[in-house]
Amino acid sequence: MNIFDFAMEKEKYSEDYYRQLAAKSNNKGLETVFNMLADEEARHYEIVSDMKKDAAPDLAETTVLSDAKDIFEQIRESAKSFNFNISEVELYKKALKIEKQSRDFYLEKVNEVAEAQKEIFLKLADEERKHFFLLENIMDFVLKPQTWLENAEFYHLDE
Repeated sequence: MNIFDFAMEKEKYSEDYYRQLAAKSNNKGLETVFNMLADEEARHYEIVSDMKKDAAPDLAETTVLSDAKDIFEQIRESAKSFNFNISEVELYKKALKIEKQSRDFYLEKVNEVAEAQKEIFLKLADEERKHFFLLENIMDFVLKPQTWLENAEFYHLDE
């Protein structure tokens, strides 16, 4: 399997996994965030597919972190009580592992692609890093929602 096929397979798996997390979520805000992450992975799939075809991929800047920040702000303002099943954390840990593996894959393979594609692999690695960061924040939120929402540091999603 070549680099592009493998990357596309990883992106499709990630998209499917996030769709499953969204479907399992009992919080509308988190459901939205997981669907946003799934959409990002679908976009990555298309970028890699374009690269495989030697087409120019669309590298529009991602807004996933700022969009997630807005969603968390809406959750905070709604002042709902949060009841999460602690077993969800294991699902998020798996997602963290997937994102780390994807980031590492792009960084490892950057020297195996054409010069014009290196920048794209580095950008994809950076986007996977942002997803990892967002998932870490989701885990913190699920484990201690009131503390997380009251803590002004959640504004660091803007980086």
